[in-house]
Amino acid sequence: MSNSAQIGVTGLAVMGRNLARNFARNGYTVALHNRTSARTHALVEEFGHEGDFVATETAKEFVEALERPRRLMIMVKAGEPTDAVIQEFAPLLESGDMIIDGGNAHFEDTRRREHDLRGQGIHFVGTGVSGGEEGALNGPSIMPGGSKESYASLGPMLEKISAKAPDGSPCVTHCGPDGAGHFVKMVHNGIEYADMQLIGEAYQLLRDVAGYSPAQIADIFRTWNTGRLDSYLIEITAEVLSHVDAATGKPFVDVVQDRAEQKGTGRWTVQIALDLGVPVSGIAEAVFARSLSGHADLRAASRELAGPKAKPLGESEAGAFADRVEQALYASKIVSYTQGFHEISAGSDQYDWDIDLGAISAIWRGGCIIRAAFLDRIRAAYDARPDLPSLLSDETFAQEIAAAQDDWREVLVAATRQGVPAPGFSAALAYYDALRADRLPAALTQGQRDFFGAHTYRRVDREGSFHTLWGGDRSEVEA
Repeated sequence: MSNSAQIGVTGLAVMGRNLARNFARNGYTVALHNRTSARTHALVEEFGHEGDFVATETAKEFVEALERPRRLMIMVKAGEPTDAVIQEFAPLLESGDMIIDGGNAHFEDTRRREHDLRGQGIHFVGTGVSGGEEGALNGPSIMPGGSKESYASLGPMLEKISAKAPDGSPCVTHCGPDGAGHFVKMVHNGIEYADMQLIGEAYQLLRDVAGYSPAQIADIFRTWNTGRLDSYLIEITAEVLSHVDAATGKPFVDVVQDRAEQKGTGRWTVQIALDLGVPVSGIAEAVFARSLSGHADLRAASRELAGPKAKPLGESEAGAFADRVEQALYASKIVSYTQGFHEISAGSDQYDWDIDLGAISAIWRGGCIIRAAFLDRIRAAYDARPDLPSLLSDETFAQEIAAAQDDWREVLVAATRQGVPAPGFSAALAYYDALRADRLPAALTQGQRDFFGAHTYRRVDREGSFHTLWGGDRSEVEA
C-alpha cells in the first residue's frame, strides 16, 4: 500500500469521523481505520466526495498508508481502550513517528504514555479537542501537548483544521510537554461546568424571583449576548429556553428531568485542584450541583423541609432585578476563570510545563464550548503582565468587579430570602471576599490543630514554627 496519507484516524465514532472529514476537507489525504471496518467503508461511501481518504482493514495496512513521520490519531474512549490501541499500533511504528490522542484522557495517563513511548522513539501527543461534533468537523479549539519536535510536524496541520478567532488566528497552540495539553483541556471543561452552573442559577433566579417565563428569559439572554456576556453558552441558552416541546406545547425545559449528568473532566479538575492546593470553589460547586441533582430520592424526601417559597416580583421590580442578575453573573464568571487559570498556572509550575496563559486564552476565543468575547481581554491582561497573579489583579477586571459589588450581593440576599439555591454565585463571592480579607479564620484553625494534634503554627511577629503546651501552663515552645 502506498504511504500517501499525511495523517491517519483510528476510531471513527462521531468525533473521529468528523475530525477525519475536517482534515480531508482541508486538503490532506487521510487514512482511516476502525475496529469494525464497516464504519470505515461507510464513511468513505457517504463522505468520500469531501476529500482524499484511504480506507484500511488492518492495523498493518493503516500504518503502511501513512507517510513518514507517521501521524496516527486515535479517537477512542479514554482509559483501557486507549491503552489497547497504543499497544496494537506502537510495535508497527518507527522512531520519529507520532501517536496523537484526541480523546478526553486524564493528563496523568498521558504523562505515563508519553514517557513509555519516548523510550521507543515515538512521540505521544496528548491533544485536547473542544467544540463537540460540530467543532470537530468545522474547526475546534485544539490543545496539543507533547514534544516541540512533534508540534513542528503536526502543528501546521492542526492550525489549518482548527477554528479561527475573530482576528483570524488559529485556535491552537503548543501547550507544553507530555500531559500539558490534556491538563489544559481538563481545566477548560472545569470552567465550562462552572459557566453552565452560573447560567443555570441566573435562569432560576429570573424565573423564580423575577417571575419571567422561559421565553422571556430567552429574550433576556439574547440581549445579554450582545454585550459583555457575549459567548457561545449564552447564545445556546437562549435557544434552549425558547424551544417549545412539540408533543406537549410546554417549554422544553419543563419537560426535561432536572438531573444533569457528567463525564468526569469537571470532577478531575476539582480532584487535581485539591492535590495542587488550589481553590476552585466555583467549579467544585458546579460539580456538586450536578451530583445533587441526580439524588432524586433524597430530594423527594427533603421537599417538605421548612423554608421560604419564592414569590415573584412585580413587573417594574423584575426588570431591575434582571439587571442585577447580569452583574452577578458577569462577576461570578470572572471569578470562575480566575480560579481556572490559577489551576493551570499551578499545574504548569508543578510539572515544569511553562504554559503561556495568554496563548491559552487566545485559543479559547473560537471553536470551544467556553468561547466568549471577554477572552480577548483575558489574553490582553496576560500578554501585558505574564506574571499577573490573578485576573482580579488586572485593573479593568477589578474595576468591573467593583462596579458589580452591590448588585452581586443584593442578588444573593434575594436568593437567600426567597429560598432559591445559588451555590455558584455564593462560592464566587465568598472566594472574592476571602481574597480581600485582612485576616481569615485560618489562625483559629491552626490553633485548634496545634491543640489536638501538636501540628505547630507560625507567628506573625517572628520566624519559626511553634507549639503551645495546652495541657499545663500553656507555655510556648519552638518546634
